[in-house]
Amino acid sequence: MSSDRRRAEKAARIRTLLDTESDSVAANATHLNDRRYEALDELGPERYEELRSTVREIKEDAIERLPTLLDQLRASVEANDGELFVAADAAEATEYVTSVCAAVDAESVVKSKSMTTEEIEVNAALEANGLDVHETDLGELVIQIAGETPSHLIGPGFHKSRAEIARLFNEVFDPEEPLETPEELTAFARDYLAERIEAADVGMTGANFVVAETGTLVLVTNEGNARKVVESTNHHVAVTGIEKVLPTLASVRPFVELIGRTATGQSAAIYNTLISGPVDSPPVPTEDSDAERTFHLVLIDNGRSEMRDDPDLRETLYCIRCGACNNVCANFQGVGGHGFGGETYTGGIGTGWEAGVHGLDSAGEMNDYCTGCSRCEPACPVKIDIPWINTVVRDRVNAGDDPDAFDFLVDGLTPDVQSGGMDLQKRFFGNFPTLAKVGSLTAPASNWLAGTDTARALLESSFGVDGRRELPRFRRETLVKWFDRRATTDPQSPEREAVLYPDPYTNHVAVERGKAAVRTLEALGVAVTVPSLPPSGRAPLSQGMITTARQRATDLWGAVVDDLRAGRDLVVVEPSTLAMFHRDYEHLLSADRFDSLSDNSYELVEYVFGLLENGADSTALVGPDPDGDTTAVYHSHCQQRTLGLEAHTVAVLEDLGYDVTTTDVECCGMAGSFGYKREYYELSIHLGEQVAWQLRAANSQRVLASGTSCVDQIDSVLDATPRHPIELIAPR
Repeated sequence: MSSDRRRAEKAARIRTLLDTESDSVAANATHLNDRRYEALDELGPERYEELRSTVREIKEDAIERLPTLLDQLRASVEANDGELFVAADAAEATEYVTSVCAAVDAESVVKSKSMTTEEIEVNAALEANGLDVHETDLGELVIQIAGETPSHLIGPGFHKSRAEIARLFNEVFDPEEPLETPEELTAFARDYLAERIEAADVGMTGANFVVAETGTLVLVTNEGNARKVVESTNHHVAVTGIEKVLPTLASVRPFVELIGRTATGQSAAIYNTLISGPVDSPPVPTEDSDAERTFHLVLIDNGRSEMRDDPDLRETLYCIRCGACNNVCANFQGVGGHGFGGETYTGGIGTGWEAGVHGLDSAGEMNDYCTGCSRCEPACPVKIDIPWINTVVRDRVNAGDDPDAFDFLVDGLTPDVQSGGMDLQKRFFGNFPTLAKVGSLTAPASNWLAGTDTARALLESSFGVDGRRELPRFRRETLVKWFDRRATTDPQSPEREAVLYPDPYTNHVAVERGKAAVRTLEALGVAVTVPSLPPSGRAPLSQGMITTARQRATDLWGAVVDDLRAGRDLVVVEPSTLAMFHRDYEHLLSADRFDSLSDNSYELVEYVFGLLENGADSTALVGPDPDGDTTAVYHSHCQQRTLGLEAHTVAVLEDLGYDVTTTDVECCGMAGSFGYKREYYELSIHLGEQVAWQLRAANSQRVLASGTSCVDQIDSVLDATPRHPIELIAPR
């Protein structure tokens, strides 16, 4: 299939999801997200970070010692009169579960919610052997009778509204009186499932955690159905991944303290159940007078051992499947797991799981929904670097069938190229710095040519650049050229010296933003230079070109190391570039180089804030007319918020006399190149409209945004062109 056709089909799929599932997914995900914020506020930021560090350490240790813990767990389970089976893959697991059911002449199985059983498709295997299988989790029941797959790690039916569920129940069950209200639906499901649980022969659960020390299963639920399927059947089969093993019972506590808060916004789940071996209550009476209770723990490998040995995918195994990364992701809120999902797993962390257990083909289908905005990282209770996992998977997908595929670059205007399976669209967007150089050198002709119908058609068909997007207009005089040609205005006896980093967009397109930055810093007593510096590597990294990004990072380090050693600060206009220095370079540079860059680089208005805090004269900056409109509405860039820097811009504006309103959506939906891509254009605009709604509601003539992508997106969806905050406050 051609790339153009594949993009068209994906765009059509997204359009369908936006029309049919988006509203329900967004409502459910944002509801849980809001509850998570409230629960964590109650916990307090210090306690939250303390717990995150604790569970991270426990998981790192458990995965490192996993073979030893599995041996200990086997001894513990057998000491509790249970049986442990470690399945190499899905086939071994389903064969074992089927054999357990056959050994007890089972006719029906009742299940509590388990994503691992979805992964191995145990229902299909059991049904193929003549067993009746009934999901007892309400969301899983809805999905089962609808013949669909889960759309969320913890909310299988997140994509369905109450009205849709009522319609489904009425069609499938044909009750005497139509079901309408949530209470009616829940009561019907309770009675329906109670009959099937009572009649079942085998009860199947997953496990949130498994304790090697005691052989204990820990089940964290809100419906109580897991307890029922264990108590009401004589034979309990628990199926979970090998990564769920923890060393001691004491080590479970911080996980339980966190998982309810991050998953559903509860201080604790309603049911926290600990099971060690067959339950103690008497067997359920059967025709067999020798009935007894049995317990089987089935641990799934299915690629997890390879993930453990993979330095980049290993972190995926730390996941406790709380779903917080799904809820905080703007693209997930737009299309749900039936778009941002693979064969089993959904959302940002789902890419790592799919790559590990189902392979790159499944992971590749969902991977590009991750824009690297980084909003998921602070939401993850185990501090998993989810954006990096997605970048690694993208890099491997790019390599295609060629394990020796590589990307390379040379000096000048030669583009960065990646061989193997990398498509033209990624090559195009990964080479934006080169395109920007050419665009400026040939402007204004380049801007005219890019706007012609022929060029737009070629860009769309060959590179997937949506024809509805306005393209950047390159400036003949770049920021670096402007700075070189201007008269020197260095302040006398400057207290600080700073290098203003000319990222490709600021240097070649948003030149006025860069000029405003220079004027502001100089007015505050800073000696500024704007040298010609290599690109940071953000463009190739966003397309999964890790080798090129690493080379760019190395080149940039070499270009700024003398300035850093001389005590000059590196001031950055574009938040995504700062995120490279503060986050991504940890993967691309040696530790000492990363520390030097991250410790001495600052976001532009954060830097202004620091200058004002240290006594710089704020009267040099422009505030509002005290007798006029003082309002301003501000949208902060995703990565700027992840780095905790939104508050600095708000503080500077308020200090100058502006009355500031901020937006609270997770992302504007543009995310660099994402919003330009044909297949994602409508999803991007859908998310942008949510930002536009909040900006309109603020009713201010001053619309501000920090990120390049944010400015472009707001310009597309709002009848007002936003400005960077520095353009508002800079001396004229």
